[in-house]
Amino acid sequence: MYWLSTKRAKVFMLLPTLLIYSIFIIIPVFIAVYYSFTQYSGLGKASFTGISNYIRMFEDKLFLIALRNTLLVLILGTVFLLVGSFLVALVMNVDFKGNAFFKMIIFAPYVIAPIIIGIIWGYILNPNYGMLNSFLRSVGLDRLAIEWIGGTKWSPLSLALVFTWQMLGFHATIFLSGIKAIPGEMYEACAIDGANGFQKVFFVTIPMLKETIIINTVLIITGVFKIYELVYQMTGGGPAHQSELLTSYMYFTVFTSRRYGYGMSIAVVILTLSIIGSFAYIRIAARKRKQEGGA
Repeated sequence: MYWLSTKRAKVFMLLPTLLIYSIFIIIPVFIAVYYSFTQYSGLGKASFTGISNYIRMFEDKLFLIALRNTLLVLILGTVFLLVGSFLVALVMNVDFKGNAFFKMIIFAPYVIAPIIIGIIWGYILNPNYGMLNSFLRSVGLDRLAIEWIGGTKWSPLSLALVFTWQMLGFHATIFLSGIKAIPGEMYEACAIDGANGFQKVFFVTIPMLKETIIINTVLIITGVFKIYELVYQMTGGGPAHQSELLTSYMYFTVFTSRRYGYGMSIAVVILTLSIIGSFAYIRIAARKRKQEGGA
């Protein structure tokens, strides 16, 4: 089986994967980039308009609102998920009765279709008839019965919390894998030195999970830029598009307004922001590790 180890054989075995990846990923990206420089309604031929679609974004108030909401969800979701999933992973790493059931409950939302999650939380957070506000009013906390979704103020926070609830088990599982990979001798050495549980977490667990934190952060960034179903079911982007995210506004632009060229330019911006955000974090983390190594 020597031929399997040759460079030519390896390239040959990679060709089907590269072909599929090109057809379903690379080529659609280039098509989107091309149409982002055109004006196209879905009928007839597309007319080349240069960078007018990109200039138009800075004059489009709805796009700027969607961009602001997306960045808010990104910041809040990253903080909530990194902290929450790490703490949950610490609990999952403890051997206690009911641990398997706890893991199942935490991971369950991840396997539920996002559209179903949107429906569930839409009924819970609806400001008029939702379960949360109904409960708050029943116990005399009317002041806390705010417009959780559908408004201009609290929708990004609500979307970030629901996104956190949905993805918590997935990211906690990644953290748990990283924790399991930490050698037990390091904890034993800390115990000999008199370290308590909190000191072990801060001085052993967290430093040893730097690569895992990077992986989770990149996945969160790319995940936020793919949120659509939650917005569609929970707020519908309303009122008057005030709770749109970039993905939902892109969908509205393309499939409702039939502005394919402008919608493709928004898609290109989403892809660009996702790539820039991921690579920027990776570079910052790599530079920090290099500085610590040099020290």
